Amino acid sequence: MSIALEVSTEVMDSSCPLSLTERAAQEVMDILEQQGNPDGIRLRVYVAGGGCSGLQYGLALDESIDEGDEVFSTSGVEVVLAPMDIKYLQGAVVDYVTTAMGGGFKVENPNAVKSCGCGSSFSVEDDTEGRTITGGCGSCPSKG
Repeated sequence: MSIALEVSTEVMDSSCPLSLTERAAQEVMDILEQQGNPDGIRLRVYVAGGGCSGLQYGLALDESIDEGDEVFSTSGVEVVLAPMDIKYLQGAVVDYVTTAMGGGFKVENPNAVKSCGCGSSFSVEDDTEGRTITGGCGSCPSKG
């Protein structure tokens, strides 16, 4: 027996829980242009377990939308967020920075109570008991 899931691909009119700087949006658009502007490709921003501080950010170009995902438009880019990720990324700003070591996306997150030295992982307070959710290897010097 096969069950078909109906997933909405409608872009939400409400404001996106996170924002992209002009530089980050342009970088995403440049990447899409290099790939021939494929239809249905969106930027997925997500949070996953791991990293020095317990959680880490992820960005990927994605053509699939899972049940429960929400699609938003910000700075001319369609962004896909899973419900769990919205909780951790509310108010975050995605930027693209260039350093002597190269370039990459960086997330400034007002929900992070602690982040690792390189800024790619973070921890948050657990909303139910006020505990800090953390973990990871601890190899980066933490800042918080």
